[in-house]
Amino acid sequence: MRTKEQYIKGLRTMRRNIYANGQKIDRDDEVQMATINTIGLTFDYAAMPENEGLCTATSHISGQKINRFCHIHQSREDLHKKQDMTRLLCQAAGGCIQRCMGCDGSNAIFNVSHEADKANNGATEYHKNFVKWLDRFQREDLVGCCAQTDVKGDRLKRPSQQIDPDMYVHVVERKSDGIVVRGAKVHNSEASVADEILVVPTRALMPEEKDWAVAFAVPGDWEGVKQVVTVHNLREREHFKRGFTPGATDSYTIFDNAFIPWERVFLCGETMHGGVCALLFALFHRHSYSGCKPALGDLMLGTVALAAEYNGIAKTPHVRDKLAEIIRVSELGYAAGFTASELGKPEVYIPGVGFLPYGPGSYIPHSIYANVGRNLTGEAVFREAEILCDVSGGIPATFPYEADFMNPETRDLLNKYITRNPDIPPEDAAQLWRYVGDMVCSATGGIHQFGSYHGGGSPIMEAIAITSQYDVELRKKMVRRLAGIPERSKKTETAKSKK
Repeated sequence: MRTKEQYIKGLRTMRRNIYANGQKIDRDDEVQMATINTIGLTFDYAAMPENEGLCTATSHISGQKINRFCHIHQSREDLHKKQDMTRLLCQAAGGCIQRCMGCDGSNAIFNVSHEADKANNGATEYHKNFVKWLDRFQREDLVGCCAQTDVKGDRLKRPSQQIDPDMYVHVVERKSDGIVVRGAKVHNSEASVADEILVVPTRALMPEEKDWAVAFAVPGDWEGVKQVVTVHNLREREHFKRGFTPGATDSYTIFDNAFIPWERVFLCGETMHGGVCALLFALFHRHSYSGCKPALGDLMLGTVALAAEYNGIAKTPHVRDKLAEIIRVSELGYAAGFTASELGKPEVYIPGVGFLPYGPGSYIPHSIYANVGRNLTGEAVFREAEILCDVSGGIPATFPYEADFMNPETRDLLNKYITRNPDIPPEDAAQLWRYVGDMVCSATGGIHQFGSYHGGGSPIMEAIAITSQYDVELRKKMVRRLAGIPERSKKTETAKSKK
């Protein structure tokens, strides 16, 4: 396994194809270092002996110890550990750890490539290609990201109905040695600091949409790929440093007639499997949220509790009720993810059909519970920010600048007038209000709110998944029995309604 330093060294060797704020930049540019340090925690924590059982795993390919972010889940225990590892690392980072994207994408493709080959009666070698790629991914401890979300163009039209077909990434040419693709993936988290980009479809596809049913992997600096990056850094602190400064990036990853050799292609033209691939990545990623969102809940809980303590209102009933609300959502989200792990099987849910065996035997989390956990915690994001705002009061929004606490003409006066709880040193209170300002009053804090709400699929997408997969008819049948309503055939009910 690699160290953080080796990871950074690898980034420095990559071709410059990243643009930020009008400039072409290196991957280890200072503006990206907060993100690099955040992902660096995944290497640091995996190297700690006390985390070996949680942050590392045994490769089912090589038998070697690998970083769990490169692992294919072989059991329910693996699913449990992925969830707990994600919670631990997000607590340490103070937010999104980002590296789960590559883990979730690789688990989806591992299963889909196998099923596509089986359906093609051995005419394709997608799974063989992917396992070869995966072996290197694991041995070299690479950082992967997953590019799924297309720009979509006219959102009321399907990929094949767009005036410009590039609104969804698609194949523009098939050659004897590979394919040529064009289009753009957006909201592509950590792509600017990833070794490899996994590309998967974004939606279910019709039989005539073969060109859009494509999955592949390329290095982040691949020829024909450009990244336009948005960097989400907090404002620099000069005098009062943070305990840890997290960072994040998102890319518009643009494929401009990029050539992809067949050995890096894991799906090409299989529309049914393209749709399943889109669903499976979303499922694995929503399961990851059952680790990260409870971690964000832990952080929010601690912040609200400190804000109440520093404001001298910790024992008031309304604060207790608000803390209980945060705990309920966080732990219910975790419990849903835990249940999704415990009920995980080598099965996938096909709408209209039910659960079917799927893939070569790796474990897939239970769809309904993974979606329930993500839906519950996603919808609570802005409510929890509202709670923090309520308990904090207005002080974080108008808090004086750092330098004013260094100026001898204003320092003592400010320390006097920011004191609310006499048991709390004003220096501690000032650090908390700066932190709260980072969370909910900064541009980056606002961006994180949007990411926490929409990342992995907006709550409406989980609601669709839940209601389309849950057996509502069975529950209606239960109630008809209890209410004394006789079972009738659909034909009888239709005939009576016409009369």
